[in-house]
Amino acid sequence: MLQSLQLAVMAPELTLAIGAMVLLMLGVATRKEHGELLLWLGVLILVAAGVLVATGHGTTPLFGGSFIVDPFARAMKLLTLTGAAVALLMSYDYWREQGRIKFEFPVLVLLATTGMLMMISAHDLIALYVGLELQSLALYVVAAFDRDSARSSEAGLKYFVLGALSSGMLLYGASLVYGFTGATEFGHIAAIVHDSGATLGLIFGLVFLMAGFAFKISAVPFHMWTPDVYEGAPTPVTAFFAAAPKLAAMALTVRTLFAAFPAIAPEWQQIVTFLAIASMALGAFAAIGQKNIKRLMAYSSISHMGYALVGLAAGSAEGVQGVIIYLAIYLAMTLGTFACILAMRRSGRMVEDIDQLAGLSRTSPLMAFMLAMLLFSLAGIPPLAGFFAKFYVFLAAIHAGLYGLAVTGVLLSVVGAYYYLRIVKLMYFDAPAERFEPMPGTLAAVLGVTGAFTLLFFVAPAPLVTIADTAARSLF
Repeated sequence: MLQSLQLAVMAPELTLAIGAMVLLMLGVATRKEHGELLLWLGVLILVAAGVLVATGHGTTPLFGGSFIVDPFARAMKLLTLTGAAVALLMSYDYWREQGRIKFEFPVLVLLATTGMLMMISAHDLIALYVGLELQSLALYVVAAFDRDSARSSEAGLKYFVLGALSSGMLLYGASLVYGFTGATEFGHIAAIVHDSGATLGLIFGLVFLMAGFAFKISAVPFHMWTPDVYEGAPTPVTAFFAAAPKLAAMALTVRTLFAAFPAIAPEWQQIVTFLAIASMALGAFAAIGQKNIKRLMAYSSISHMGYALVGLAAGSAEGVQGVIIYLAIYLAMTLGTFACILAMRRSGRMVEDIDQLAGLSRTSPLMAFMLAMLLFSLAGIPPLAGFFAKFYVFLAAIHAGLYGLAVTGVLLSVVGAYYYLRIVKLMYFDAPAERFEPMPGTLAAVLGVTGAFTLLFFVAPAPLVTIADTAARSLF
C-alpha cells in the first residue's frame, strides 16, 4: 500500500524518466530519422507530467521525509514543466531550419526536467544533490548541443567547469551542515539548529550552500557563466536555460532556507539581501552596453533573479508568495521575448544583433508591438504584469522592515528600464533594417499567449495570487 502511494505521488517524475528512456530507445531504433516526431512526443510527456502534478492535493512526505510533495512543490513544478514544454515547442522550427531535428535534444530536456522536479521536492541534503546533478549533467550537454559551432562548444565547456566548481562548493557546504548537526533531513536539521543556535561551522556550511544555489540562479557574484553561455548556446537552449532551471533552483533555495534554517533566518537574510542588491545592480548597469540580444537577456535574467530574491529576503510567507508570483510572471515574459528572438531570422540564419531590430514597427508591426509590450513589462511599467511582479516582492520587503532594500530595488528598476526602452526606440524611431522571415506558427502562438497574459494580468490577478498564497503558506 505504501509503495503504491509513493509511486502515485512520484508519478510526474516517473513519467518524465520513463518517457526519456522510451524516446531514447525509439530514437536509436529508428536510426535518428524521426527527431521531429520525438520532439512532439517530448512535449506531450511534459504536458502529461503537468496534468499529473495538477491533480495532486495535500502534503505527502516520502522516503523518511527526504522527498515532499506539497502545494509549494506543485505550484513550482507546474511552472517548471510549463517552461520546459514551451521551450521545447519553440525549438521545433529552429532545429528544422538547421537541417535535422536530433532526437537527443528532447531526451536531454526530459532528463533535465526530471532533475528539476526532484530539486523542487527535495527535503534532504542528499535528495537535493541528486536532483541538482541530474539536472546539471543534462544541461551541460544541451549547452554544447551544436557540435559544429565553436561558440556552442565553448559555452558548454564554461558551464561544465564552473558548474563543477559550484557543485563542489555546495557539496562542501552540505557536508559542513551534516557535520555540525548530524542530520541531512531538513526537519531534523531545523530542530537541531533551533536547539543549538547558529554555530560558526554551521554558518560556514550555510554560506557554501548559498554559493552553490546562487550559481544555479545566476546571482552575483556567481553569475559569470551566464552571459557567455546564453550567447554561445543555441537560441532554443538559451530560452530553456532562462526559463525552467532558474525556477527550479529558486524553489530549491526557498525550501532549503525555510525548511532547514528557519531558526537562523537573520543570518541567511543578510546573505540573500547582499545577493539581491548585487544582482539587481550588476544586471541593470552591465546590460546597458550590450550589442547582442542574448547577452542582454542574460544580464536581464541576472537582474530579475535579484528582484525575486528581494521577496526571499523578507523571510515571510508574504515574501514567498511574492517570489512565486514574480517567477510565474517572469516565465511568461521571458518565453514571449525569446519567441521574438527566435523569429529574428534572415535568409535562413539567426540574427542576434540588437541593431537589426531597427524599424521593426514598419516591417512587422504586430511583432514590434508584442515585443515592446514584453520589454515594458520586463522594465516594470504599469499596468503590465511585470509591474505587479515587482510590486508584490517590494511590498513584502517593506512589511518586513527592509526599506533600504525596497528603495534600492525601485531605483535600480529605473536604471534597468533604459536598455529595454532603447530597444523600443530602435523599433519605432530608427530607419528600418531588412525585413525578417515570417514568424513560424508555434512561435506566434507562444508570443500571443504570453503577450495576452502580460497585458491582461491586471484584469484578473486573483487566481495566481491565491495559488501563490496557498503554496507559500504550506512552507510554514
